Amino acid sequence: MDYQITVRYGGSRQRYHTFVVDADDARAALRVAAERIPAEVAADADLVELREAVDPERRTYAEEG
Repeated sequence: MDYQITVRYGGSRQRYHTFVVDADDARAALRVAAERIPAEVAADADLVELREAVDPERRTYAEEG
């Protein structure tokens, strides 16, 4: 399954680093993500969010009913 990882960093000037990892479950996704966060982002990160990545081909929109 694909998981989207978002890392907030930058202190008072918040920025976001987002990427997708493929893993069997959330625990494995967090392990993979930990290795892929760039050092400069990790040094100043204060929040990491994990969510199931949305497949743009399967996404529905309000107009589609």
